[in-house]
Amino acid sequence: MTRFDSSRSLRIPVSAAALAIVLALTACSRQQPTFAMPQAEVTAITVKPESLAIDSELPGRTSAYQSSDVRPQVGGILRKRLFSEGADVKAGQVLYEIDPATYQAAYDTASGDLAKAEASVISARPKAERYRSLVALDAVSKQSGDEALAALREAQASVIAAKASLQSAKINLNYTRIAAPISGRIGTSTSTPGALVTADQSAALATINQLDPILVDVTQSSAQLLQLRRQLDAGALKAVAGKAQVRIVLEDGSTYAHAGTLEFVGASVDKTTGNVQLRAIVPNPGKLLLPGMYVKAVLSMATNEQALLIPQQSVSRNAKGEAVALVVGEDAKVQQRVLELGQAVGDRWSVRSGLKAGEKVVVEGGQKVKAGDSVKVADSRAAQQTAIPPNAAAPSGKPPAN
Repeated sequence: MTRFDSSRSLRIPVSAAALAIVLALTACSRQQPTFAMPQAEVTAITVKPESLAIDSELPGRTSAYQSSDVRPQVGGILRKRLFSEGADVKAGQVLYEIDPATYQAAYDTASGDLAKAEASVISARPKAERYRSLVALDAVSKQSGDEALAALREAQASVIAAKASLQSAKINLNYTRIAAPISGRIGTSTSTPGALVTADQSAALATINQLDPILVDVTQSSAQLLQLRRQLDAGALKAVAGKAQVRIVLEDGSTYAHAGTLEFVGASVDKTTGNVQLRAIVPNPGKLLLPGMYVKAVLSMATNEQALLIPQQSVSRNAKGEAVALVVGEDAKVQQRVLELGQAVGDRWSVRSGLKAGEKVVVEGGQKVKAGDSVKVADSRAAQQTAIPPNAAAPSGKPPAN
């Protein structure tokens, strides 16, 4: 008699059903499509070498091109003041008058002494000539002839002394009219009509400053000068031909309309500050710059023929505060580079290190990607057109509109 195994009969259908379900799920999974993440699109520029003027912005102060104190050269009472305080005066223009009465009298006396001396010569010359003839004929003694000649020469010497006295008196008389030694703008007067002045007084009556052109004195550390010299010697920078140009930035941040030239570089270093003095001459036709003003002088010291410039919008800061930029490599993957930035040039930064010529820097779309991502680089010509020349300026650090 055959024995029926119920448990075995039940297991067989269950296993077949499970197998059918697994096969069905496998078929469904094979039919589902695989979706790949699309590449982000960024705009980048290709970094190219450019010629860039290396500028140094140095603090300084203005001073008059010439400055002269007006002082009396003779003593007396001031009669008149012949100028307006704060006005422009010309060299030789009369500024004050001193009472000339005593000096006029001295001049007249010297003039009379000269006339007397000249009359003595007129009297002594014929006598000396007669005695010379008589001495030749032995009509008079030689001693008498010598005395007549001596009298003539004494009279002639008196004429020379009288002329000198007259000239001195004339000079003193002219000094009663105090004239401007230089052209420029005159300040306030320290004396008024009626005041007693002396030839050796220490206080100046007024001061005249020549304001056009004007001097700008700045200082630069010796370390900066050494660094510049090493770069020039190494060929990294090219020296500016002729005199370096100087642009002036005023206290309110505006740029002065007239550029000057660097005229003097100090030959020694200040032991206290370690700085070297530099002096520039700047045109000042409108007299806008006044002595003692604080300014900043921007000096073009050299030229970098291989400068790398990138838009400021492509630079950000990492957690350490370092300047960074995103660079697209040859494999189309994004790299983050730490940069050493130089000076700002319009709406761009000059890059000292961290980039090489020919590399592509992300300008737009950087916020959508991170280091290591594969990206698609859009046409960068539009971005490159926003780059401005090294000496141009763009408002608020943004590229100008096309």
